[in-house]
Amino acid sequence: MADLPVDAPAIPAASRPSVLSLVIREKAALYSAYMPFLKFGGIFVPTNKSYNLGDEIYLILTLLDDPNKYPIAGKVAWVTPSTAGNNKSQGIGVHFPDDESGLRIKQRVEELLGASLRSTRITHTL
Repeated sequence: MADLPVDAPAIPAASRPSVLSLVIREKAALYSAYMPFLKFGGIFVPTNKSYNLGDEIYLILTLLDDPNKYPIAGKVAWVTPSTAGNNKSQGIGVHFPDDESGLRIKQRVEELLGASLRSTRITHTL
């Protein structure tokens, strides 16, 4: 193995996206977590871990009684810190990807929510 010259720049280790799992079993919980105001849709994930906007996230999402697990390679688009007021849960909003898989997940969530999408109930984000 060759040694690097002393003045060679360090090569940063490839950062891997964090892997999270979210199981939503009730329609009300899905409504509270869904983020329709994001261009491609998104989902709020409660977590105590700190993230920054733009961080890459790999999320495995399970919706209601759907036997499918939806893999999402998204990015952090929302952060609710532990110090947030108004009884907001700490966590992050994961923006669905701008591709076919993201579109399928957005459509599936909106199909499950149906007319409740137009509700004015409080959510985890807005």
